[in-house]
Amino acid sequence: MGSTVRRGGTAEGVSAREGAGVPSVAWGPVLGVTAALGLVLLLFSGRYGFFGDELYFITAGRHLDWGYADQPPMLPLLALAMDNLFGGSVVGLRLPATLITASGAITAALLAREFGGRTGAQVASAGAYAFSAVMLGRLLATSTVDPVLWAVVLLLVVRWVRTRNDKLLLWAGLVTAVAIQVKFLIPVLWVVLGVSALLLGPRDLLRRPLLWVGALLAVVVTVPTLLWQAANGWPQLEMRAVVAGESELFGGPLLFLPATLLTAGLGVGTVLVFYGLWRLFRSPELRDYRFLGLTVVGLVAVFALTGGRIYYSAGVFPLLFAAGSAELQRRRTGRWLPWVVWPAFGLSAVLAVQSLPLKAESELDYPNIGVKFENFTDSGQFGWPELADAVAGVYRAQSPEKQRDTVLVSNSYWEASALAYYGPERGLPASFSPHRGFSYFGTPPENAKNVIYSGEDPGPLRLQFASCTKNGAVSTRLGIVDGTPIWLCEGFTGSWARLWPTLRRMA
Repeated sequence: MGSTVRRGGTAEGVSAREGAGVPSVAWGPVLGVTAALGLVLLLFSGRYGFFGDELYFITAGRHLDWGYADQPPMLPLLALAMDNLFGGSVVGLRLPATLITASGAITAALLAREFGGRTGAQVASAGAYAFSAVMLGRLLATSTVDPVLWAVVLLLVVRWVRTRNDKLLLWAGLVTAVAIQVKFLIPVLWVVLGVSALLLGPRDLLRRPLLWVGALLAVVVTVPTLLWQAANGWPQLEMRAVVAGESELFGGPLLFLPATLLTAGLGVGTVLVFYGLWRLFRSPELRDYRFLGLTVVGLVAVFALTGGRIYYSAGVFPLLFAAGSAELQRRRTGRWLPWVVWPAFGLSAVLAVQSLPLKAESELDYPNIGVKFENFTDSGQFGWPELADAVAGVYRAQSPEKQRDTVLVSNSYWEASALAYYGPERGLPASFSPHRGFSYFGTPPENAKNVIYSGEDPGPLRLQFASCTKNGAVSTRLGIVDGTPIWLCEGFTGSWARLWPTLRRMA
């Protein structure tokens, strides 16, 4: 049974089990927001084709291992499972992303409840999350899964601060163990959070044995992946340098914060991020959570200064949405905030709808979809079957004798993944690439005397062949692969075992 309190003239249920002043979860409205988000994602998840990274995850799953050059094993494992269950279905492959993203709305609402937010605040927090996560949630990607796991860890920490139930810290360690299998990123959260707790309290968080038991479990679960990295020369460190270099192309530290806010949403998300952060530092009711405000500031600073990608901080946004929503509800006598927040919700709704792939493929115009950064997510979903068709045309033009000694090599891991996925049904041979994690999926056999190469100039590879000539290009109305040259290189004169390690590259 729950007791009932009256605040501001409205009755709200409060669970006696949780203690006075803690609202009940508004399951009906929150699940309504969650279901709406999940339905939208499900309806639009199969609008176009596989994204380049998704094809890579499928290929990586078919080479299942404890680790990969550019990531831990969780996403390849998910892709393998979905490909086996729903082979060829884009919607099926993205089903985990749809479910995980939708569950993030519940997490945001539960955070608002922990901060004392009643029904309105919980729904507002879930809604802000829903409007910010549509673009990320459409794809099976680390940027979809990792932020939700961060939000769950923060929910457990926030709940621990209120209840001092140390079992929550053990659960946080288990969620951390899962998150590390998605991306080697969440340890940064824990380090910054630990420093913030040491500076602002609660310092006893760091003295709780179950916190360190959870940390030990996370380390133990990660040992196989770390051993793989050590055995292969720590390629993840090289990948980290590549990411830092890419961030410089988009403005570096100076533009990191503005770009990061895009992932929070240019409407209510941005408003609640700033208001929530301010209230974490200033609100008497949130005094025990000031260290989380410092954690947010510290994380943004670390990622900005080290060249992180703009979505690296996305996992803290549900925390800020929740704090902002709960405080806005608590201080609803303020006159100016509602006039900012509700129009911001309207703007967010409009932007969220516009971000969806509303147009059919036949309605898309190449100059608007092409290779521009703002359309990168869409353009990366087109052209992969056409690439396989172009390569198949060159392959079939060879004599049967030459076909037996031919393999496929691609400049990009995306192209190699597309050929690995679409090639077998076209009768194509094995696909290889020296790029990123794909280079660890195998070395061309020594009897491979001919190569069909997809990409720009083969560079040093062409020096190993008697002849290497351009033999057409990919023709597709949409997608970044349009115009990719196809080369036929014949008469390999070197040793693949010696050559392949020299060709490997992460950039």
